[in-house]
Amino acid sequence: MVWTWRFEKADGSETSPAVEPEEFSLQADAESWIGEVWKELLDGGAERVTLFEDDTEIYRMSLSAAAEA
Repeated sequence: MVWTWRFEKADGSETSPAVEPEEFSLQADAESWIGEVWKELLDGGAERVTLFEDDTEIYRMSLSAAAEA
């Protein structure tokens, strides 16, 4: 299993991330990584991220909501 992130603008279109991710072998590692770099991603133009396990979408979340928390 491979865990990856997709990065999206506010309109839902895919965008290149400001920080290049790797492929993760564990969901926890992927989530830890996003927790460390979410602000840089947001500053770089990504508004939302989607986590995938192989080709299966697991969940989507807003980086803007993290900034408000």
